Amino acid sequence: MRKGVLELCILSIIGKRDEVYASDILHELKQAQLIVVEGTLYPLLTRLKNDELLSYRWEESKSGPPRKYYRLTESGQQLLTELKNGWNELVTAVEQIIKIENQA
Repeated sequence: MRKGVLELCILSIIGKRDEVYASDILHELKQAQLIVVEGTLYPLLTRLKNDELLSYRWEESKSGPPRKYYRLTESGQQLLTELKNGWNELVTAVEQIIKIENQA
């Protein structure tokens, strides 16, 4: 379940911006108290790219190696919409169960 939620969060972060650098993704996840290490993020970004959900471009950096900036493809945007809908359905179902439990 965490993997699916992490994928939703990463696609959502990228989708909120036109494009994003991996360290920006890590920073935003950390701000939300979702601690994810590079060793988890980079393979996921690679898989999403290989699944044609993300594209990227290289940009030269003045302070080190070139940077890879990610953006959603049309397929990635469609998946993000589906994942958000699924998340909302899950939250609604869990809230309903919790209400029933609290009423008992």
